[in-house]
Amino acid sequence: MGGIGTYMLLWGVHLAVLLVGCMSHSNLPPSDDYRKTYFNPYHSLILPDGRETTIYLLKDITKRYYFTLGENSSPHFSITVTPCDVPIEWSILHYKASHAFYGKTAAKYQRFDDLKTLSYYKTVSTLFHYKGNSVENYVGSFSYSSLFVLEFLSTERDTHISVYLTTDLAHGNLFPELPGDPRIDVTTVNHNSVSLVWKPSPSAMKQKDHIEYCILVNEKHNYKSMCAADTAIRSAGRKWPKLTRFPISRYLDENQRVMLLSNSDLHIIHKTSNMEVRQICIGNKNTYTVSNLSSNTQYYFDVFVVNLVTNASAAYTGTFAKTWLEPKPKDIPLKDGKIVQIKFDGKRPKAYSFQYQALHKKVHFTLQICRGQLRAFISKNGKLLVSETIQGLRHITLKGKFMDKYLAVFKPAEPMANTSAMIQASAHMHKSVFPFFPNSLKIKSFNKLRTCNSITIAWLGTQERNMYCVYKKKVEEDQVWRIMSSVDNCSGPESRPKSEKVLCKYFHEINVQRAVTTETIGGLERGTSYLFDVYLSSSSGMLVRYQSKVVKTRKTC
Repeated sequence: MGGIGTYMLLWGVHLAVLLVGCMSHSNLPPSDDYRKTYFNPYHSLILPDGRETTIYLLKDITKRYYFTLGENSSPHFSITVTPCDVPIEWSILHYKASHAFYGKTAAKYQRFDDLKTLSYYKTVSTLFHYKGNSVENYVGSFSYSSLFVLEFLSTERDTHISVYLTTDLAHGNLFPELPGDPRIDVTTVNHNSVSLVWKPSPSAMKQKDHIEYCILVNEKHNYKSMCAADTAIRSAGRKWPKLTRFPISRYLDENQRVMLLSNSDLHIIHKTSNMEVRQICIGNKNTYTVSNLSSNTQYYFDVFVVNLVTNASAAYTGTFAKTWLEPKPKDIPLKDGKIVQIKFDGKRPKAYSFQYQALHKKVHFTLQICRGQLRAFISKNGKLLVSETIQGLRHITLKGKFMDKYLAVFKPAEPMANTSAMIQASAHMHKSVFPFFPNSLKIKSFNKLRTCNSITIAWLGTQERNMYCVYKKKVEEDQVWRIMSSVDNCSGPESRPKSEKVLCKYFHEINVQRAVTTETIGGLERGTSYLFDVYLSSSSGMLVRYQSKVVKTRKTC
């Protein structure tokens, strides 16, 4: 009997909801297949209390959930609905018990064992109706037994929404609070940055350690909720990493990249087929300057206050701003044979433009990248000849005519700070103060020649007689990436302690194929990582630094 009773209970519940749906003049199609699928006794349409529920909607098909308030339950309730993609239509219908049954036991009002109990609910009213894609909240209060039905409809396409019901208004608020004025104010606009400020969330003041602000930046439109932004990225097959947990590298794919600025703010760049969304979580601050933006571009800014414990969020009213048009960089005359140093650190110009007039048929450009990578664009008489990303040291020889005009424009390859380089243009190669260098500036180590207290390294030399100095430095394994990324290739041995110097020697080889020199460095510690550097010194006094190499001695021999 218990099984039959349970079956009848569930069947009665869903039959009641079906009748309710008919009374509310819904857009429910009369398909028998639909009724079999969505109104059979094994489908639960009860909306749980105190838990966020994800509801999937099919286009043009109304979906219903219900909940009840009994005589002994809280007379208050709150419903929050978050559309996660397209605008939806939703309503709250209230069914009141008939006067003929007032005074009956509360249990009778809560049970739907048979069709007779449907007669308890005679009066229906629409408490709330909304159509759009904003996050909406409704708070109701009732002092008698009631049946509430929520209807959800999407007319654009299949989608999903988030619904949260609670009857504990004092302690059951899942979402962080927004201030009375949830606007985002734009305080400063520049060529490549926009400064924002917003009023702090009351939740951030009460639960400082559990609340943080996240900013979304894109060029398309504002988002009404983090769920909507999440859906836009997921629709292209992407998944958001959680910025508050490290390491994040395992969350990223080929369509995402990390940008770590000089102030240590972490930006996740999500790239889809038709848009780019930047996500920045900044902790408890309520002011922020979004930098490294493109000039003359309109950006949309959204701020979300996020509860790190519940993962629920609330959206401030989004805003937008257009960055200024960056003035065209002035052409700087580049004198023959003179070395010019350029730097990019977010404060200086985003591009350098140099003009050089040829004094010979051949022109030799030499670029030594001190930090980062550089994008080089070299034109002759208005025609682009060179467009490439350069790292390390590079000689570029171009042929033309006497008095040809060359324009060399340099930009950082990545929008990050501390990119610097030295530039020289010369009509004669022998006037270059940069030394000749081999095709590869890599240092090679030999695993078979690696022992517990010695390491053998090799590097390519040149046909000219130059001096090579070797330096070593003991490093911790967890510090290798930081040290390697902070190397300044333009700094010489004078910046190194004398204790790091291993040796200096002269070397040259007429046969380029055999211009390889090796060195075995002994007296090392067992199972220890060492960073090795080689400096090439020319007769002009200029230096070339080979790419640093980290090698670890053996633990056992």
